[in-house]
Amino acid sequence: MAFEVFTKRMVPLANQPYVTVQKRGTISMNKSAHALLGDPGAVELLYDATAKVMGFRAVAETVEHAYAIRAMGGKAASSTFMVSGRAFFRYYGIDTDEARRYPATIEDGVLCVDLSQPGTVVTSNRNGTGAGANTGDLSADTEGQAESQPS
Repeated sequence: MAFEVFTKRMVPLANQPYVTVQKRGTISMNKSAHALLGDPGAVELLYDATAKVMGFRAVAETVEHAYAIRAMGGKAASSTFMVSGRAFFRYYGIDTDEARRYPATIEDGVLCVDLSQPGTVVTSNRNGTGAGANTGDLSADTEGQAESQPS
């Protein structure tokens, strides 16, 4: 018999790309959002203050203002990708008092998140309970692990 081992990572991707702004400024994106960008190793952070839209554009990791993307649990197996955004949110005065998940869209190669929308409040999935438990979102208590760029 040719058995195949089923792992949790074999569950199909959620079709909808999501980005979560976590309490202390870490940004997480699901695998669908990361795939829309072309699975980059780094992004530049963009903001349209008038429309309150945050954007991510794939760039080479050598670009001076690039922000590294960290795959949680290793890139091959990861369904969550993290970007340090603390300085970005502080500079633009964007509230991060609650972790919120937003649907994302792609426009001209930029992954866009409309921060004028309320988003969905998410909580930690560390104990297997709460709104974020089945979404692949991590709360701010993982922020120290995800911060790879100085803020």
